[in-house]
Amino acid sequence: MSLSQDGGHGLPGAPFASLEASARRITTASDHGDLVWRLWGDGPPLLLLHGAHGAWSHWICNIEALSQHYTVIAPDLPGCGESAPPPREENETIVALLAQGLREISPERLPVDVVGFSFGGVIAAFLAICQSDVVRRLILLDTGGLDTPRGDYPIRRMKGLEGNERREAVRANLQSMMLADPARADDLAVDLQLLNVPRCKLDVAPLVLPDRLLRILPEIPVPVSWIWGEKDRLHPDPALQAEAIRSVIADFGFHVVPDGGHWIMYERPQEVNRLLLDLLAQPARS
Repeated sequence: MSLSQDGGHGLPGAPFASLEASARRITTASDHGDLVWRLWGDGPPLLLLHGAHGAWSHWICNIEALSQHYTVIAPDLPGCGESAPPPREENETIVALLAQGLREISPERLPVDVVGFSFGGVIAAFLAICQSDVVRRLILLDTGGLDTPRGDYPIRRMKGLEGNERREAVRANLQSMMLADPARADDLAVDLQLLNVPRCKLDVAPLVLPDRLLRILPEIPVPVSWIWGEKDRLHPDPALQAEAIRSVIADFGFHVVPDGGHWIMYERPQEVNRLLLDLLAQPARS
């Protein structure tokens, strides 16, 4: 394991650069390459798992608030961001690498609370099942894999686009798929997409769809809650999502954020941060 103060890798811009510069950047090694982790704060450990084609920066609007109360641990998932790809594209392999890294980073502070967004929520569930010693509770945000109908939304093709045309296509796709409020597809959101998406080395869809999460929900050994954006277009209709979950498990929390889209913690950070802190303050059931 190696530890350093992050020196501002990646894109410029005050929010990103400031947060990245304040991180404790850690790498954990495996036979298949390094995983890159970033840590902030000093408190009980809280693991944040980003979504598909993302990186730690999916949580850019949440880390500061959460790190006032927790040691926030935000990895680039295997095959995403700066982390090396897994030897096999299997959820079980990915969570084994994460658990190995957690045991190295914070062996005396396990298990940890885990918050997972979208694809990261599916990974969080597999982590709780396959590596149960490292997970205390799950909070999942707008997860796929529940065998519910996907939304219908237009996507602009990126092939051959450069410069401002490419930026505006990314913005349009964020507005169509990820964010309910068009104004939240701001320059920072576009910059993050342009940085993160090309670095993803995973074929994510088979790891999630159609029902990779639904099938394993009854096996989760820890308390689990969901947060869902009311206007999520990727996985629409929170009531339908809750019904799918209820078809296989009875005991779970489900909270809807009004007017929020899929990337809920970026679009509605104040509401999500407050809800996360409230949920995390509750005793985890044994």
